[in-house]
Amino acid sequence: MSRIRSVATSALAVNRRTVLAATGAAAVSAGVGYALRPTDSQAATTGTGTAAQGAPVAQSRQAPAVPLAPYTRGTTVATVAAARTASGFRRLGDGPGWERVVRSELAAPKTGRAGRRTALAAFVQLTDLHLIDAQHPLRLEYLRSTDVHAWRPQEALTVHGAIALVERVNALRGGPVTGAPLHFAMTTGDNTDNNAKSELEWFLKVMSGGRITANTGDPRGYEGVQNSGLKQYWQPDTTVRDADKQRGFPHLDGFLAAAIRELNSPGLNLPWYSTVGNHDSMPLGCYASHGDSWLTEYAVGGKKLMSLPAAEAKKLQDAIKKAKDPRGVGFRDLLKAHTRDMRSVTPDELRAPFTPREYVRAHLDPAYRGLGPVGHGYSTANLDAGTQYYSFRIAEDVIGISLDTTDAGGHYEGSIGTAQMKWLDKTLKDNKDSYAVVFSHHTSKSMDNTRPDPARPGERRHNGAEVVALLGRHRNVLAWVNGHIHRNEITPHAVGNGRSFWEISTASHVDYPQLARVVELVDNKDGTISLFTTCVESSAPHRTDFADLSQTGLSALYRELSYNAPGGRTDLAGKKGDRNTELVLKKG
Repeated sequence: MSRIRSVATSALAVNRRTVLAATGAAAVSAGVGYALRPTDSQAATTGTGTAAQGAPVAQSRQAPAVPLAPYTRGTTVATVAAARTASGFRRLGDGPGWERVVRSELAAPKTGRAGRRTALAAFVQLTDLHLIDAQHPLRLEYLRSTDVHAWRPQEALTVHGAIALVERVNALRGGPVTGAPLHFAMTTGDNTDNNAKSELEWFLKVMSGGRITANTGDPRGYEGVQNSGLKQYWQPDTTVRDADKQRGFPHLDGFLAAAIRELNSPGLNLPWYSTVGNHDSMPLGCYASHGDSWLTEYAVGGKKLMSLPAAEAKKLQDAIKKAKDPRGVGFRDLLKAHTRDMRSVTPDELRAPFTPREYVRAHLDPAYRGLGPVGHGYSTANLDAGTQYYSFRIAEDVIGISLDTTDAGGHYEGSIGTAQMKWLDKTLKDNKDSYAVVFSHHTSKSMDNTRPDPARPGERRHNGAEVVALLGRHRNVLAWVNGHIHRNEITPHAVGNGRSFWEISTASHVDYPQLARVVELVDNKDGTISLFTTCVESSAPHRTDFADLSQTGLSALYRELSYNAPGGRTDLAGKKGDRNTELVLKKG
């Protein structure tokens, strides 16, 4: 793109871009279709607005005094967890790293580019953390009677794993290829698992720092499927010969008491932004049932269904998969029909679902500011407009755009409305002299749900192919970064007239291999751009010790349990070209 200014190679230039990311990572727009009012923009990003007087300005890391690039330590280029035992409950240890693959589907890489390139920006993507309130009455553990991987043995440790991931990001020395300072981290949705206020509080504390007790209901102990005595779930604290123990899962005295002990998160040591996913927007990630007083009462109440016959479980699972019950009417009726089969638990108001407005307002809460920016992308303009999409300045020559691809009409697949499509088109046009990175939860292939939004019943919904076509009309789009599918997958999009971009989908942090991804944008000074992607695991050691039930020990066990989860898929790491890569593009 000839109109875009090149990046100076001096340390001064890098530091200037760092400052821009910190004090000028300002909202370009916040989902109202037009630019923010100045006071909203300031309050949401720079700390100079009335609402943020006296608050610290977000600081991204300074450029290192000595060039660090390239480095591999702490990344999957150096080592990846791998099985060291071959049968039964497989124990993990250090395995060989994943090589970096150059992908040239969209442009031919030119020799000598490593000596010419300059960094445009670097950031970290976290996705599908699925912080789980494992004792929540609305959870669907009982689907395991028809589908063994419908419940995961590691689910009580999601907060432990997320904190360890934050610790890994904090230890990164910059971009692994360029050494450029990391400008920010972005979470691309499904930050929570069940649209519960308890999970939202845990997520915000994990990201911004604080003490967390991942326990609801009885403060004295765990109440859920893992101490139910039911053999279809791993019963770690008892001698019950459950189905998972028959597969080799260990007996661990004190596991559940350790899992609900207070934890401490240091919070990210760089600014972070948030993108919304379907599990953040709807109960169970699929039901458009906000305002249903009965489901809310069940969520916060004192009864929990823990088992269901396989035939009924399959009927419910099929209804969810095929979107036959997007408003959850049949689900509510099923729960009512099984009232006598429910077990007593301690009621807790923290398990109530949150609305989209409450989600945005929680991000704006000063208690969760961390290193900023205020609102983590969201602003008071989002509250005024009832939206959850925005754009922001990443660096002098790069903007970020966070989309809301959730469909409030119900179902776990996504789409976007006409108003957001027009806003996206206008934002890209208004910033045609800046490169653009687009973030969303859903992938282009998983945006096939065009059910009307109840709040905007007359508005048309648009699928992933339409979004790809829109992005392809703009020469400044470099990448679309997303999650949802829980799998590493990188897709080239060549849309004609020499316009192209890369779609980068990253594995979740709830299913193995539990990854995040560093993305570095560089100008090769030869008519091409390279996007370097590097996967990272959490800071937890690969090798576990069943006697170690500390915060660190449990975060390591979180990975090992996920590796051994019955029915777990073996393809979520993706192919070599979906992991550590150099993705080459022609300049627009």
